[in-house]
Amino acid sequence: MAHNFREKTGFNGGIPIDEDFFAQNISGMLDDDIAAVLFPNDIERGLKLCEEKKERFRKLVKEKAMPIKGLYKLTKWVEDHGLKRAAVTNSPRPNAELMISTLGLTDFFNHNIIIGDECEHAKPAPNPYLNALKLLNVSKDHTFICEDSVSGIKAGVAAGMPVIGLTTRNPKHMLMKANPTLLIENYEDPKLWEVLGELNKRENEA
Repeated sequence: MAHNFREKTGFNGGIPIDEDFFAQNISGMLDDDIAAVLFPNDIERGLKLCEEKKERFRKLVKEKAMPIKGLYKLTKWVEDHGLKRAAVTNSPRPNAELMISTLGLTDFFNHNIIIGDECEHAKPAPNPYLNALKLLNVSKDHTFICEDSVSGIKAGVAAGMPVIGLTTRNPKHMLMKANPTLLIENYEDPKLWEVLGELNKRENEA
């Protein structure tokens, strides 16, 4: 299937998209950047492919979207502690809103959605996360980020906040290059709950 896709699109001289290539050049990136990587001499063709990718994504979301293991356990913890929250993504707004709605998280985020393409600079620049701080009126000293892409982790680190990296979509060794504070397999990972338990302890002692 991957071979047929390469033959059909002819991107990058037919070089295959392996996990490292995807993590470095596609995952969490804007369409303009993806198009420039795949078709450096034909950006319009690359953008057309990105549109097709987004349409396929929306179809798959409706049919197959599943929450990451432990997601609702974490959202309950966030709600129980009265924390403010926002979704920060490089996905186009229709895709982001569809995913959030499909997972039943519209009320959780209270429509606080920051779209990279609507900021001065998208991820991996820190702007989307800095905009989220302003929207929520919170300090970066009391904030943490969950990310599953190299560009997203880089953005959070550049914004000066601790970033929890998820290995649900991209290779661990690629994510580690972006310097996350913590790397977990999913939201039930004991490493995550050990850290949250420490936060609970500090909160009770304060």
